[in-house]
Amino acid sequence: MEGTIRLQLQSHRQVIETIEQQLTYAIAAVGCLLAEALGSGKKLLVMGNGGSAADAQHFAAEMVGRFKLERRGLPAIALTTDTSILTAIGNDYGFDMIFRRQVEALATAGDVVVGISTSGSSENVRAALLLAGELGCRTVGLLGKDGGTIKECVEIALTVPSHDTPRVQEGHITIIHIICDLVEKELFRAR
Repeated sequence: MEGTIRLQLQSHRQVIETIEQQLTYAIAAVGCLLAEALGSGKKLLVMGNGGSAADAQHFAAEMVGRFKLERRGLPAIALTTDTSILTAIGNDYGFDMIFRRQVEALATAGDVVVGISTSGSSENVRAALLLAGELGCRTVGLLGKDGGTIKECVEIALTVPSHDTPRVQEGHITIIHIICDLVEKELFRAR
């Protein structure tokens, strides 16, 4: 067991080091983009499937509640949380439409729409991001592997280059926390 634990932790460290080497500037760009949008009255819409759905909810909770600073709540919606909406859209239009239909209803130009996909190829996330771009939203992908089909349809792709889903998810939550910290500091630091 100890050997397995050490290998898992070593793999985690390698992914985090790769994120630092390859994604620092892109993460900063997302932090600036989101701070600018939220500071000008726009909102964050975020989505994903499975563990990525949980990450979407976590991201929205940090924005609406707080991350580290006492501050006003920021407008953020996880498109993964309303079971009535998800099941109605899934039943009436199909699973591939569950996020797209919500983007159609809720997004306005200038909002930031973030899609989380460990494979980079979740079709329901991709469909929503494509529509978000058409509506004039800023689009970001938190992706895994090689970025899949989503990397080509977002403004900024933050791709954790691993094929190991747990490591990708660990990278995603680390990136989300960093972005939350950047946004809070940009919008609410003492001036």
